[in-house]
Amino acid sequence: MALGNHSTITKFLLLGLSANPYIQALLFVLFLGICLLTVMGNLILLLVIRADSHLHTPMYFFLSHLSFVDFCFSSVIVPKMLENFLSQRKTISVEGCLAQVFFVFVTARTETCLLSGMAYDHYAAICRPLLYGQIMGKQLYKHLVWGSWGLGFLDALINVLLAVNMVFCEAKIIHHYSCEMPSLLPLSCSDISRNLIAVLCSTLLHGLGTFLLVFLSYTLIISTILSISSTSGRSEAFTCSAHLTAVILYYGSALLRHLMPNSGSPIELIFSVQYTILTPMLNPLIYSLKNKEVKGERSLRDSRDLPQLHKGQARWNRPAFTEGRREPRAPKSSVQVTPQPRGACAETAHAPRCTRRPRACSDPQEPRDRETHMKTQAW
Repeated sequence: MALGNHSTITKFLLLGLSANPYIQALLFVLFLGICLLTVMGNLILLLVIRADSHLHTPMYFFLSHLSFVDFCFSSVIVPKMLENFLSQRKTISVEGCLAQVFFVFVTARTETCLLSGMAYDHYAAICRPLLYGQIMGKQLYKHLVWGSWGLGFLDALINVLLAVNMVFCEAKIIHHYSCEMPSLLPLSCSDISRNLIAVLCSTLLHGLGTFLLVFLSYTLIISTILSISSTSGRSEAFTCSAHLTAVILYYGSALLRHLMPNSGSPIELIFSVQYTILTPMLNPLIYSLKNKEVKGERSLRDSRDLPQLHKGQARWNRPAFTEGRREPRAPKSSVQVTPQPRGACAETAHAPRCTRRPRACSDPQEPRDRETHMKTQAW
């Protein structure tokens, strides 16, 4: 390898965020918590999208890959940072540094392509709703996702292969907490013109190129929303606030970081922490809080098999299974019952009997007995 033939430097020194041991202890606890939240948040979001069939849509296919990219992004940078917080020797080997540069390139470039693909998906859903199924077909959004991964790996491979041939001089101090290509180029004493051209092309393609696609998509989205007359319609149409927030956080801090001179200033480190550590942690929170589908509200609303609560009672959306059918009648009795007139005497096999003693059924001797009784009382 050319690096070993022309240079005796085998390790770089990472200065990190602070040299104060007390501040380093506090930073270790802080970034350990951020790392755990990032891993848990992205893994939970991946499991939710995988388990819920209502989320098997193009937008959540993009979001699942974005969560995996954020998980990898945090896993590439944070563990080495935590190790340096507790170690006296804050060094990293040249091979390890180049490996970190490779994976930072892969994750960062892939994330920019995924964000631009998600912006196009929002454009098709809001500006072309009737043609959305034709525009965002299954083959198209899968090609966009895998194309994002392919461009990320290709960009990283080209830049790292050119960086392997660089010759590093006595200066081995990196004024940063991780290895990035802008931090390695000033340490080389060989010709880095090809490296600068490769970095410039990748920045223009994956940085400004994808940013222009996102900007164009949201310009058309906002113009479409403003053409809606009702305020409620505008609020319902603008469903991409979570993605817009993630775009602003990532692109804003990443572009400012790479446009600033590599001096290790506090502002430069803040922007680096923002897009490499904080954004992967915030993305699951942003998408889960802004989207009703992730919170489960859409699944309950759209599912016709689940009862919905209405004034304390369960009401089913589906019609009853007996709708359109005749209710079964009570079986007829085999015994024929002949109705009798009211007050009539019912004759049985044993003796005549009156259910009610009407005057027609009275004993004919009763008036005579009553008259004799009255005469007797008169006497």
